[in-house]
Amino acid sequence: MNPTAPIELICEKLAASLTDGTFVRLVLSAPTTADHRPQKVLGRCVALKGVPHLSLTLRHATRDVTKNIPVAECAAWLRDQLDHSFRSALLCTTRSDWQFIPGESGPPRLISHKPSTKKAPSREHDRKREGILDASAQDWLQGLGVTNDAGHVRISMADKYRQINRYLEILSHLAKECGWPQRAVGVPPAEQMNFRQDAGSTLTLADMGCGKGYLTFGAWHLFRRAWQQPVRVIGIEARADLVATTNKLAKQVKANGLEFFPGTIESAKLPRVDALIALHACDTATDDAIRRGIDLGAKLIVVAPCCHKELRPQLGKPEPLASVLRYGVMEERMAEWVTDGLRALFLEWAGYRTKVFEFVASEHTPKNLMIAAVRHSAPFTDSATRQRIEELKAFFGIQHHALDSLLEKTATEPGATAQ
Repeated sequence: MNPTAPIELICEKLAASLTDGTFVRLVLSAPTTADHRPQKVLGRCVALKGVPHLSLTLRHATRDVTKNIPVAECAAWLRDQLDHSFRSALLCTTRSDWQFIPGESGPPRLISHKPSTKKAPSREHDRKREGILDASAQDWLQGLGVTNDAGHVRISMADKYRQINRYLEILSHLAKECGWPQRAVGVPPAEQMNFRQDAGSTLTLADMGCGKGYLTFGAWHLFRRAWQQPVRVIGIEARADLVATTNKLAKQVKANGLEFFPGTIESAKLPRVDALIALHACDTATDDAIRRGIDLGAKLIVVAPCCHKELRPQLGKPEPLASVLRYGVMEERMAEWVTDGLRALFLEWAGYRTKVFEFVASEHTPKNLMIAAVRHSAPFTDSATRQRIEELKAFFGIQHHALDSLLEKTATEPGATAQ
């Protein structure tokens, strides 16, 4: 097969799906160089003045750029991107999903999968706001560039808006599980009586590696504006320019109790916290967040892991899995599953009731697993959980995990003092 054939084929399928209305989404990833080019490109179909366009979000490290392309130009644009800028692509349609992947030692390939959805998304320019993000959220949503001056969600930020909504939906359920009061309109008085925490106390939440602050502002909005709950939300971010920008916006919108500080997950100074959150922390930074949450006595720990690198070099190929794990992609996924499975077990060893589930759809990010843990029992007492950790490590030949220090803990409450 001609090496250019897979590129031509996916370009043809993109043009056809945009024309016949079967297009769902497009994702370009694995950039060929680490220069000024975007790290990822997300595409969705929108109607601009009644004419379909491919709306692109070019995702850079610290900013997003939006670009709209007429349907007639999309095939040529995609061909150029795959020739020069990106190695991988995912085209989803209501008939099939098409995955363009580079060959490890040969030409690229185009692989067909069953469609992830059989319903094409709306092509409307703006999408209706829903859930917790009501009119009172417009000041910070506009300040972060999610909505425009008219309060409409920007085309390029539709995925981010859905992510914020989904995050707040999850956080609201976890808050209820923690017994934190929700004094918003719509929560029945009988249900409010079941909350155990003193309604007059102030909750403290730490969002580690908070980036541009989308979800940090969202968490503050949920507790302070939607529920009228006294809260202090602390955002920790290593990039000083983002800290300055988010603090400026928090001051502008009078977000009392919302603060941003420079620092890393491991080194930032924190008070006692009720919740510690770290989404998409790279590699063992997720483990740093889990360990800090436990040490600070957090009732709730929420992480969305990313970049699972620590265990893959250690991962053995035990029977009967050896014949499967000789495939690189299977070995990589197994390393991810084992890494996150051990994290869940370590949290259970520390006295937390743990859930593992998908956070957002894969078109927003392929790293969409979330681990949520609510403390419910004395830590470091469950010998059966400790044994499961040791057995799983032994089965895969794992000599070291970033959370191994927790196995040395004794049956005492984790510390709640400032770190």
